[in-house]
Amino acid sequence: MTKNTNRRRFVLATAASLAVAAMPVFAHPPTEKKMYGLIGKMKIAPGQRATVIGHLLQGVQSMPGCLSYIVAEDPTDPDAIWITEAWDSKESHQASLTLPAVQQAIKLARPFIAGFGERFETVPVGGPGLLAG
Repeated sequence: MTKNTNRRRFVLATAASLAVAAMPVFAHPPTEKKMYGLIGKMKIAPGQRATVIGHLLQGVQSMPGCLSYIVAEDPTDPDAIWITEAWDSKESHQASLTLPAVQQAIKLARPFIAGFGERFETVPVGGPGLLAG
Protein backbone atom coordinates (compact mmCIF):
# COMPACT_ATOMS: atom_id res chain seq x y z
CA MET A 1 0.00 0.00 0.00
CA THR A 2 1.08 3.53 -0.66
CA LYS A 3 1.41 6.28 1.90
CA ASN A 4 -1.64 8.02 0.39
CA THR A 5 -3.78 4.88 0.75
CA ASN A 6 -2.77 4.45 4.39
CA ARG A 7 -3.40 8.13 5.10
CA ARG A 8 -6.82 7.96 3.41
CA ARG A 9 -7.81 4.87 5.43
CA PHE A 10 -6.68 6.56 8.64
CA VAL A 11 -8.67 9.73 7.89
CA LEU A 12 -11.80 7.76 6.94
CA ALA A 13 -11.56 5.51 10.00
CA THR A 14 -11.07 8.51 12.29
CA ALA A 15 -14.00 10.40 10.76
CA ALA A 16 -16.25 7.33 11.05
CA SER A 17 -15.27 6.85 14.71
CA LEU A 18 -16.00 10.47 15.54
CA ALA A 19 -19.37 10.34 13.78
CA VAL A 20 -20.42 7.20 15.66
CA ALA A 21 -19.24 8.62 18.99
CA ALA A 22 -21.21 11.85 18.46
CA MET A 23 -24.46 10.21 17.40
CA PRO A 24 -25.99 9.68 20.88
CA VAL A 25 -25.26 13.31 21.74
CA PHE A 26 -26.85 14.83 18.65
CA ALA A 27 -29.40 12.28 17.45
CA HIS A 28 -33.02 12.55 18.58
CA PRO A 29 -35.40 9.93 17.25
CA PRO A 30 -38.42 11.72 15.75
CA THR A 31 -40.83 9.92 18.09
CA GLU A 32 -38.86 10.76 21.25
CA LYS A 33 -40.76 12.93 23.74
CA LYS A 34 -38.77 16.10 24.38
CA MET A 35 -38.07 17.45 27.82
CA TYR A 36 -38.95 21.01 28.79
CA GLY A 37 -36.62 23.47 30.47
CA LEU A 38 -37.04 26.89 31.96
CA ILE A 39 -34.40 29.32 33.21
CA GLY A 40 -35.60 32.53 34.79
CA LYS A 41 -34.34 35.44 36.83
CA MET A 42 -36.39 36.72 39.74
CA LYS A 43 -35.84 40.10 41.37
CA ILE A 44 -36.34 40.14 45.13
CA ALA A 45 -37.14 42.95 47.57
CA PRO A 46 -33.92 44.18 49.21
CA GLY A 47 -32.74 41.90 52.00
CA GLN A 48 -35.37 39.22 51.33
CA ARG A 49 -33.48 36.83 49.05
CA ALA A 50 -32.97 34.10 51.69
CA THR A 51 -36.65 34.29 52.65
CA VAL A 52 -37.81 33.81 49.05
CA ILE A 53 -35.34 30.99 48.44
CA GLY A 54 -36.63 29.22 51.54
CA HIS A 55 -40.23 29.50 50.35
CA LEU A 56 -39.44 28.36 46.82
CA LEU A 57 -37.60 25.28 48.03
CA GLN A 58 -40.47 24.13 50.27
CA GLY A 59 -42.47 21.26 48.86
CA VAL A 60 -40.50 20.87 45.61
CA GLN A 61 -39.48 17.29 46.41
CA SER A 62 -42.75 15.84 45.11
CA MET A 63 -43.48 17.54 41.78
CA PRO A 64 -44.44 14.83 39.26
CA GLY A 65 -42.38 15.10 36.09
CA CYS A 66 -39.75 17.40 37.62
CA LEU A 67 -36.28 16.19 36.70
CA SER A 68 -34.39 19.13 38.20
CA TYR A 69 -35.32 22.30 40.12
CA ILE A 70 -32.44 24.53 41.12
CA VAL A 71 -32.66 27.89 42.86
CA ALA A 72 -29.40 29.85 42.73
CA GLU A 73 -28.24 33.18 44.10
CA ASP A 74 -27.08 35.70 41.51
CA PRO A 75 -23.47 36.45 42.53
CA THR A 76 -23.57 39.94 41.00
CA ASP A 77 -26.95 41.08 42.36
CA PRO A 78 -27.81 40.53 46.04
CA ASP A 79 -31.50 41.00 45.22
CA ALA A 80 -31.81 38.42 42.44
CA ILE A 81 -32.07 34.67 42.05
CA TRP A 82 -32.07 32.31 39.08
CA ILE A 83 -34.38 29.32 38.84
CA THR A 84 -33.37 26.51 36.49
CA GLU A 85 -35.92 23.77 35.87
CA ALA A 86 -35.99 20.58 33.80
CA TRP A 87 -39.23 18.66 33.27
CA ASP A 88 -40.24 15.54 31.43
CA SER A 89 -42.70 17.73 29.46
CA LYS A 90 -44.14 21.23 29.27
CA GLU A 91 -47.45 19.79 30.46
CA SER A 92 -45.84 18.51 33.68
CA HIS A 93 -44.47 21.99 34.33
CA GLN A 94 -47.90 23.57 33.82
CA ALA A 95 -49.54 20.97 36.07
CA SER A 96 -47.00 21.66 38.84
CA LEU A 97 -48.32 25.20 39.17
CA THR A 98 -51.61 23.79 40.46
CA LEU A 99 -50.07 21.65 43.21
CA PRO A 100 -51.02 22.81 46.74
CA ALA A 101 -47.36 22.88 47.90
CA VAL A 102 -46.34 25.01 44.90
CA GLN A 103 -49.36 27.32 45.34
CA GLN A 104 -48.41 27.78 49.01
CA ALA A 105 -44.77 28.54 48.16
CA ILE A 106 -45.86 31.14 45.60
CA LYS A 107 -48.29 32.69 48.09
CA LEU A 108 -45.58 33.00 50.76
CA ALA A 109 -42.92 34.33 48.37
CA ARG A 110 -45.12 36.75 46.41
CA PRO A 111 -44.90 39.71 48.87
CA PHE A 112 -41.10 39.70 48.48
CA ILE A 113 -40.90 39.32 44.70
CA ALA A 114 -40.03 42.65 43.11
CA GLY A 115 -40.22 41.49 39.49
CA PHE A 116 -38.84 39.18 36.86
CA GLY A 117 -35.87 39.43 34.55
CA GLU A 118 -34.77 37.22 31.70
CA ARG A 119 -36.77 34.06 30.97
CA PHE A 120 -35.61 31.31 28.62
CA GLU A 121 -37.39 28.14 27.56
CA THR A 122 -35.05 25.28 26.67
CA VAL A 123 -35.11 21.65 25.54
CA PRO A 124 -32.84 19.70 27.92
CA VAL A 125 -31.14 16.72 26.32
CA GLY A 126 -29.12 15.30 29.22
CA GLY A 127 -26.16 15.76 31.49
CA PRO A 128 -24.87 14.73 34.92
CA GLY A 129 -27.75 14.38 37.36
CA LEU A 130 -30.42 14.68 34.69
CA LEU A 131 -32.21 11.54 33.62
CA ALA A 132 -34.02 11.68 30.31
CA GLY A 133 -37.78 11.56 30.78
